[in-house]
Amino acid sequence: MNIMKNLKQIIREEYRKVLKEQKQNKHEKFLKIRKVHGNFSCHSNNLTSLVGAPSSVDDEFDCSYNKLTSLEGAPSLVGGSFYCGANYLTSLKGAPSSVGSNFYCADNNLTSLEGAPSSVGGDFYCNNNKLTSLEGAPSSVDGDFDCTHNELTSLEGAPSSVGRFDCSDQKNGIEFTEEDVRKVSDVEGQI
Repeated sequence: MNIMKNLKQIIREEYRKVLKEQKQNKHEKFLKIRKVHGNFSCHSNNLTSLVGAPSSVDDEFDCSYNKLTSLEGAPSLVGGSFYCGANYLTSLKGAPSSVGSNFYCADNNLTSLEGAPSSVGGDFYCNNNKLTSLEGAPSSVDGDFDCTHNELTSLEGAPSSVGRFDCSDQKNGIEFTEEDVRKVSDVEGQI
């Protein structure tokens, strides 16, 4: 157990060194982690880039609460949840193509869901953004789909199947009915 703890600390310290060098325009050295068996968390570190992040994470990847404007460099495969909320993202380009569990991109500056995973095995939260449509959303979400507190004018592009669908409280005052939701999505649970 101590070996894993020490390894995680070493990786964290090396990643911070690389980021510091990047800020100083010293790009000669990059941390190259290919696969993480378990979780990888780099949240709350004022990161502006994911370059050097693992290419594959078996469980959760968390880059929330940073200063990211892009997901370039994010893992292409995430077996568990992917958290990128509370950044400055305007796009999901660079996100994993598939996520085994939850995908949280809430509290960003997203104007589009282009680049989102095509399928999400758990919940998909894109609430509190600047979305006007759902174009680019995953085709299927096994759990909750939450697009509340956006500027949606249409539900076009919504997932074709979801567990629960919540599109309430749009910032522009538009209210979607249950009928509006059922026209675009097969919802198993609540609307």
